[in-house]
Order: sequence, then structure tokens, then C-alpha cells
Amino acid sequence: MKIEAIKAALPTKKLTNDDVLALIEEYSKPVFSGDLKTALSKINFFLRYSGSDVRYWLDKNEKPIDLVNRAFQEALAEANCDKDDIDLLVYTGIGRGFIEPAAAYHVAAYLGLQHAECFDILDACMSWTRVLNIVYSLFKAGRYKRALIVNAECNMHYGGPVFPTVFQLPNVEAIEWSFPAYTLGEAATATIVSYDPDQEWEFHFKSRPDLAELCNVPLIGYEGYCTPSERIGLNGINKFTSFGVELHANAYPEFINIFNRLKAPVKEIRAVFPHASSKREWDKVAEALNIKHLMWHIYPTCGNVVSASVPTGIASAISAKQIQRGDRIAIWVGSAGMSFSSCSFIY
Repeated sequence: MKIEAIKAALPTKKLTNDDVLALIEEYSKPVFSGDLKTALSKINFFLRYSGSDVRYWLDKNEKPIDLVNRAFQEALAEANCDKDDIDLLVYTGIGRGFIEPAAAYHVAAYLGLQHAECFDILDACMSWTRVLNIVYSLFKAGRYKRALIVNAECNMHYGGPVFPTVFQLPNVEAIEWSFPAYTLGEAATATIVSYDPDQEWEFHFKSRPDLAELCNVPLIGYEGYCTPSERIGLNGINKFTSFGVELHANAYPEFINIFNRLKAPVKEIRAVFPHASSKREWDKVAEALNIKHLMWHIYPTCGNVVSASVPTGIASAISAKQIQRGDRIAIWVGSAGMSFSSCSFIY
């Protein structure tokens, strides 16, 4: 499988850590019980400790589909192919406008892809990496020749799963299950891949369903679909609840184990692209494996853009000439679920 093109589009509204803190203060004031200044100071410390700096959200006149179209048009031009050459479109990630039908159908209609088969894959922040593995298998089975993978991780709109509800802190204790919301940014990506029998990819995955309660956006009636837990839905139905510290604490040994499963020699790897959940936490694991010098982070400049993290990172590294054709690169992801993956291939 060959990546013919990979592009990312960011919205234009830039928010610093101070902007986020101001929003938390604004929305928490009417409901907060305790010392709000102490809570804000704590959040400020965590943001800067994690390596957070800026992130981008959609402005008033911007739409997720606009970002998708921008990324797609740039990818199509670079891949030097026609829309009709794409025979599969997969929409992936958390950000979406539809539960039914698959978002891929609406995206295909908007982009003018009349000959592509469509479906969605949803696996939290692992979504994009999971799709790559599935498409790779479909290529090897002879089902398709060229695929477009798109996502639009635009989850910060008013009334959505994060804003402003998770910015309305009731007390300092709620930071424990709300902090990851303050690191989120928005982005859309478009990746065009094609079948190439000479390009082998290596994928490894591991699931930890015993940790499923640590990060959720539950729907109405979710209780009938799981083992009940007091941790699920602490911020409300259809709202984001995430225990960030515990996620990374549990992930640390899993990150090491999944990366060590790669057969590709580390000395051959030009760059490693992690999920953008925390620069500090990922660097801790990278230091343990002596690969910190290979890490390419977008967390400080884009925030956590969910399943768009890795493709946005790869696109930015290409633009910065950090990687070029013929380089071996690695993907390293941890996600709600929990799930963990490592992947290696030649770009």
C-alpha cells in the first residue's frame, strides 16, 4: 500500500491556553463551588506541563465539510488522480454530523465521488490507524485499488459533546474527569492510498476493554449496553468524560510493549508520529525506549485533534521536509477503549 497524498486542514480561530482558561472561568463562575482561582491555576499548570500551547477551532463562518473539501482538493492534486479513480471512501473518527447513514455517503456526495463505495469506521482516537489496517487488508484481498480516508474532528461547537458543558466546572474535583477537554483542537484530513504489492506495512494492535470506563461520550440508554459504572457520564449524557491521568498511567507499559512488537529496526525509522494527547507523557515513554529524538509532535501547535492527530502530524512533517519519499516512519497510538497500536511503513 502506498500513501499517494496526505493533507490536513485546520480552522482559523486560534486559542491559546489563556483563552481556554478564560472560557472555563466564564462558564464556571455561575455554578462553581469552592475556590475557582485555585482550580484555574491547577488547570493552567496541567496544560503547560503537558506541553499544550495553542489549538484551532472553527470560526463562525467555517464548517467541517469546508475543511474536508480543502484537504481533499489538495490531496487529489498531489496524488495526480481523478475523482473517478477512487473506488472506496471511508469516513472515520468521532466528529460527525450523522448517526445514520454513514457519514461517508454525505461526504462522497459533497465531494462528487459518484463511483466510490462508502462506509464509516469509529474507534475513538484509534479510528484513522484502524482504517489504514482495514484498507490495507482489503487491498491485499483485491477488493479495491485506491481509497480516500477522511475525517473531520470538529467537536468544539456550541452545544456539542464538549463545549460549553465540560467548561462548566462544578468543583475542583471535576478537573479529574474533564481536563482532556481543555486540550482539544479541531482538524480535518484527507488521505489517498493505493494498492502497491511491493509496499508492505506492519501493524500491531492491542485492546484493553477493562479500561473502557476511563473515556466516554455516552448516549441516552447507554446503561443497557454495558456494565454500569459510576464513572461513565459524569459530565452528562452525550457529553465528554475522560480521566486523562489514569489513561496515560495505564497506557505507559502498553505503549512500550506495542512499540517493541515492531520488527522494523529503530535505526531505520526517520520519524515517529504519536497520538496528540500529551507531549510530556509521550516523551516519557519515548525516553524509556531511547527514541525521543524521533518524535514528531503536533500537540503544542494544534492540540489534541483526536483521530486526525497522526495524519495531521504526517502532513506537517512532509510540509516541513522532515520526511521524504523512501523514509521509513512509525505510527504510535493510544486511544479510549482502551486500545494501543504501532505501525511501520515506507512513505
